[in-house]
Amino acid sequence: MSERREPSTALLTGGHVSEIAPKLLGRVLRSGGRAGVIVEVEAYAGAADPASHAYRGPTPRTEVMFGPPGRLYVYRSYGVHWCANIVCRPAGEASAVLLRAIEPIEGLDEMWADRPKARVETDLGSGPGKLCAALGIDDRHNGVDLLDPASPVRLTGPGPDRSLDVVTGPRVGITRATDRPWRFALADHPHVSRPSPTRPRR
Repeated sequence: MSERREPSTALLTGGHVSEIAPKLLGRVLRSGGRAGVIVEVEAYAGAADPASHAYRGPTPRTEVMFGPPGRLYVYRSYGVHWCANIVCRPAGEASAVLLRAIEPIEGLDEMWADRPKARVETDLGSGPGKLCAALGIDDRHNGVDLLDPASPVRLTGPGPDRSLDVVTGPRVGITRATDRPWRFALADHPHVSRPSPTRPRR
């Protein structure tokens, strides 16, 4: 993990989305008084990726994905929970990184209140729907600029530096392009969703 500065547009446009995604691990996502270290992500490559929401072009739902990098794309999954993605690559390409898990570091009382089914701290944000519930992210935040210091949801610099060894594996919860190893997580991190990817990233 060589990129340790505050996040910028350059971080989110430099390289293929599968190269950008692991650079987001270890950074902090802040929502109001809540915050968590990003410990697991998945990459989606827009028109080049059948598993991407943007594969068939822009729609009212996916319009944010085609906008500037650094925006938050929030969608409802199976009508049950919210999921959040960071738009990356230049505007028009519609690549995005799904935020799959966080390690909670601030605002835990609020997280517990919004995640009443959680029984242990490692279950607060260990999945994309859990992550959004823990951080209070929903459709009100669709399109916010994560790089704007005044934004209600922000991507900031690195958090507690427990481990930056990255493991990878196939994306989960999809039915197309299931062979692409574009799921990335911090190795042996207790807050990663199960089953954890295990292959070291080269």
